Amino acid sequence: MARSDLSDITAFLSVAREGSFTRAAAKLGVSQSALSQTVRNLEARLGLRLLTRTTRNVSPTQAGERLIQAVGPRLEEIEAELSALTALRDTPAGLVRIAAGEHAAEMLLWPVIERLLPDYPDITIEIVIDNGLTDIVEQRLDAGVRLGEQVAKDMVAVRIGPDVRMAVVGTPGYFARHSKPKTPQDLTAHNCINIRLPTAGGIYAWEFRKGGRELNVRVEGQLVFNTATMAVKAALAGIGLAFVPEQRVQSQLASGELMRVLTDWCPSFSGFHLYYPSRRQPTPAFVVVAEALRRGG
Repeated sequence: MARSDLSDITAFLSVAREGSFTRAAAKLGVSQSALSQTVRNLEARLGLRLLTRTTRNVSPTQAGERLIQAVGPRLEEIEAELSALTALRDTPAGLVRIAAGEHAAEMLLWPVIERLLPDYPDITIEIVIDNGLTDIVEQRLDAGVRLGEQVAKDMVAVRIGPDVRMAVVGTPGYFARHSKPKTPQDLTAHNCINIRLPTAGGIYAWEFRKGGRELNVRVEGQLVFNTATMAVKAALAGIGLAFVPEQRVQSQLASGELMRVLTDWCPSFSGFHLYYPSRRQPTPAFVVVAEALRRGG
């Protein structure tokens, strides 16, 4: 096999995994047109169509699927071995890619990474902000961050944060105009700031629990976001009530900018964990990052 074939197959695999020439080109650092030509050249040499292209997406043909299954795992093994060679360096080096939601990235990852990087100039860390349940194996990420209850059983999970508790918050001005809810059902009479879940595209139902009783309340309001940051901004503007992680609004609660209600209906639950495939051999760079996150920096 010619060396050009290996390079072109790598390009093809990237497009197949991303389902998009645009995303694959961005990840590989090449132009979309150059990547498209590379795949066409490979198809021409093989005399086979490897990808089905439509205006909406790109998907492998039967021949493409066979190539993915035959070659993909072998290339991953080669990449893993090359990464493992960094263990022979005097200091850990290489790229570590982690997927995390906005809240975990801001409150848990960034404080540790900010302190870690100056001591390890040869380590590069890429944080992929994704509030959905990312498939880290499919996306070729080293690890992800999720709440403990969301981590699959076949993953190695390392706790990196305290228990999480949600909070229903609003401004004093809002509560001057509206009576405070005493039960979760009372929220139906309030202007609530909704969050749309990226995984299913649905509106998140606010989850409550008290004395063994669990309630999921579908609230209504004038605003819908897909990020808690904007929900907090809207709550601070006095528009309505937000349901966000307590840690995110601690300073605003302490200053009196926001007030909390339904506290007894918001119990704690398992905090964030760093998780990664048990079958993957961690690189020295990943071990350094994971250990720092476990210790909290």
